[in-house]
Amino acid sequence: MRRPLRRLSVFALLAMLLFAPLAQAGVQLVVRGVDEPLQQAIGASVGLSQYAQRDVSEAQIQRLYAQAQAQAKTALEPYGYYDAEVAAQLQQAGKDWQVTLDVRPGEPVKVASVDVQLDAAALALPPIRRARNAIERMRGQRLDDASYDAARDALSAALTANGFLDAKLTTRRVEVRRAEHSAAIMLAWQVGQRYRYGAVQFEGSQFRDGFLDRYVPFKSGDYFDQYQLLQLQQALNGADYFAVVNVLPQIDEKAEGKVDIKVELAPAKRTVYTGGPFIGTDTGFGARARMERRWVNRRGHKWKNELVVAQRLKTLSTLYSIPMPGDDQRSFNVGANFRDANTSTSQSRTLGLVANETRQWRGWTRTLGLHALSGTFTVGKRGNEPDSTPGIEHGNSTLVFAEASLSRKRADNFNFVHNGWSLDLTARSTAGGLLSSTSFSELTADAKWIHAFGAKRRNRLILRGSAGHVWTADFAALPPQLRFFAGGDRSVRGYGFQSIGPENSSGRVLGGTNLLVTSAEVEHYFTRNWGIATFVDAGNAFDGTDYRPKIGTGLGVRWRSPVGMIRVDLGTPIHDSRRHGVVLHLVIGPDL
Repeated sequence: MRRPLRRLSVFALLAMLLFAPLAQAGVQLVVRGVDEPLQQAIGASVGLSQYAQRDVSEAQIQRLYAQAQAQAKTALEPYGYYDAEVAAQLQQAGKDWQVTLDVRPGEPVKVASVDVQLDAAALALPPIRRARNAIERMRGQRLDDASYDAARDALSAALTANGFLDAKLTTRRVEVRRAEHSAAIMLAWQVGQRYRYGAVQFEGSQFRDGFLDRYVPFKSGDYFDQYQLLQLQQALNGADYFAVVNVLPQIDEKAEGKVDIKVELAPAKRTVYTGGPFIGTDTGFGARARMERRWVNRRGHKWKNELVVAQRLKTLSTLYSIPMPGDDQRSFNVGANFRDANTSTSQSRTLGLVANETRQWRGWTRTLGLHALSGTFTVGKRGNEPDSTPGIEHGNSTLVFAEASLSRKRADNFNFVHNGWSLDLTARSTAGGLLSSTSFSELTADAKWIHAFGAKRRNRLILRGSAGHVWTADFAALPPQLRFFAGGDRSVRGYGFQSIGPENSSGRVLGGTNLLVTSAEVEHYFTRNWGIATFVDAGNAFDGTDYRPKIGTGLGVRWRSPVGMIRVDLGTPIHDSRRHGVVLHLVIGPDL
């Protein structure tokens, strides 16, 4: 038995020798006396911080501790603190070490003077002037290297973006006077000539020559502007013709004051079939099927078809678009739509025909067209009541009317908006006569504004509003689509879809000649994809000046799903003696 025991002792001794270094201790670094941003800066610069999760020997800790004070002082200089005092203390806590740094940052260095030298030709441009002013606003502020670097680079970028492609930073100096706690910033650029656009070359297009010129927001000979190149990229992506769009200014080949633009393209899938089930509290369960021909021919014609079959909505629509010559993305569109809608207050079956022209106009999408609408409708229903129920009103109308609309939206990211807005204005009018059952004129406006705030922009404030008014000689001849109702997912939550509006003598909602709805909502996201919301909606459809808003409030869940934003809300009426309880609202779709 002695020989096995002797072998075991040898193996144990070898294991102790091999693994002895693993018993070394780690370091805890504590920084006191400054706020979190400076604490993080010191923690990232002090060598000790590398051993928070690593073993360190006593010799190493002593060497690193001796360097910690100087490293902490150096870490504060980019933030304008050049006279910092640091007291250090080293303690052993069990197997670990704790280093405490007590920091007194002292008086910061402030920017006493700013001298930015630029040619007058460059300063005449507002974007460059704003970038220069951002640097000059540093005067009187604490010197911060990161802010200074960002402002300086922003001015260099503004010069390049506005066509000064040869601009060179010839002077970049920051003089720090420690005794006076002041600094002087001196910058100078040699901007050179301002370049213009040369030729635009499209590569990989499936269309005939010249067709894509309609998307180019500039002409050969105009001054180079990177924002216009971004507009070109967005326009080509928005046209939905291409899977790949790369807009490449040929800066290395620039000559004679001009820069050619190369656009690399790859066609998207020509015909797209989409569809599937969906659910919405306004429409119920349903299924949707779409067929889109992204381009019909080499002239860029488009054809879209859609079928929707849901519990309370059935539609079949087709739209054919013909791009027209010009640089404003003008197109002529013709289409037809059959709609069978059954809401909590109305039922309608209508056939619509449309012919219109759309184009980009001063930053807006402008639509001018003619509509024809014919069908039967029932207003004032409650659920599945028989059409013969007293108090329900029936109608049969044919209307031919002109329509004009303006729409515009801006956002930093349309997939998930941190800052953005949208505005839609629509006017409709018919003179009546042989082609229409009655005459009417109608104005509507819808607006939405989104602003992210707070740490890491995890919160969003969303404001929304809708307004409308219709003038008509015979309101009873208007189908539900041209009347105003309130309530529902995109109106006043806490109420059913189109359940709010003027009522007849039987207490049945018939719709009104006016609409006014507002909404305020705050979202908070716990993770990148999940958040909660709280909201207050107020509004009503009404006649004359009898505006008595209904108010709904509630809570919701937000999910940035693979198919888009999903919003689930629970809303309840406030101070409404006739309506109680909680209403579920579900919306799937983009922010704007």
